[in-house]
Amino acid sequence: MQTSPQTNSKQDRLTLAKWLVSKENPLTARVTVNRFWQMFFGRGIVKTVEDFGTQGEAPSHPELLDWLAVEFRDGATGRQSDEAIRPTTAHRSPPTWSMKSLLRLIVTSATYRQSSSIHHSSFIPHPSEELFSPAPRLRLPAEMIRDQALLAAGLLVEQIGGPSVKPYQPEGLWNDLVFNEFKYVEDKGDKLYRRSLYTYWKRTIAPPFMANFDAAGRETCIVRENRTNTPLQALNLMNDVTYIEAARMIAERAMREGGKSSAERIGFLFRLLTSRFPTEKELRVLSDGFQAQLQRFVSQPEEAQRLLKVGEKKFDSSMNANELAAYATMASLILNLDEVITRE
Repeated sequence: MQTSPQTNSKQDRLTLAKWLVSKENPLTARVTVNRFWQMFFGRGIVKTVEDFGTQGEAPSHPELLDWLAVEFRDGATGRQSDEAIRPTTAHRSPPTWSMKSLLRLIVTSATYRQSSSIHHSSFIPHPSEELFSPAPRLRLPAEMIRDQALLAAGLLVEQIGGPSVKPYQPEGLWNDLVFNEFKYVEDKGDKLYRRSLYTYWKRTIAPPFMANFDAAGRETCIVRENRTNTPLQALNLMNDVTYIEAARMIAERAMREGGKSSAERIGFLFRLLTSRFPTEKELRVLSDGFQAQLQRFVSQPEEAQRLLKVGEKKFDSSMNANELAAYATMASLILNLDEVITRE
């Protein structure tokens, strides 16, 4: 039961902060755990993640919610798996309020590691999706889609903290909405490749790539985002400067690290972006596509140069430009696959 701070305590913000994370107030741990659960499974243990009050829904698995909340708050003192990796020095206590430990616990669980494929026709899904078997399949959040493309390309700058940054955006952004009072001045260098968390966001004008993939508008507090599927998302992944540049850098990786043959390099691209090897049919289709693109760029080398000059990063001029452009086109195609932007 939730109680208020002690009346004999000094009534200041420090007292409130201590009470929020005290054992007398179990709500903080439960709400936090529930939001992380929603992030991984698409649905919270309490479905109404924005409402833990009397108008919200009851938890589908109350004992699981309580156990995770205690693990998060007090540290995993009773799990042998953690004992195997935790230092044995007597003076060192288990971590408390450790998000890293909580996330590790969830993603290494049997529930999370289930496949999203249904292998038997007798499976009947639960009407309210309260049972997690098989694993739910859901599209990644907007920020993760961009960040994983940059990471695969070797472009992501993982520096923590610092001021907001202004990455690539469509020309003329804000012009019609702020009456030319403010201009969007694109950043240069590493600032273009910071994590999406640090993207500058003007109130009521969301970055287009975020809005296309259903990021919350930030005009109000949103803890449960909707997920839609629109043609604009495919157009974003195929035409946005960020993804074209990332595809070219991924292609350079394939030519350097993927082997000598086109089949090996295409297999490298596919595995890098999907975390699995392509099937024979997939490899054949992609190889045919690569040859078609290569012939196109050989006959129109100016188109290859145009593609390779997109973005601030300079392409590796020691590589065959036509080949690089063809591999970049295939990388762009794979980046646009549903499998790449979906949590399976």
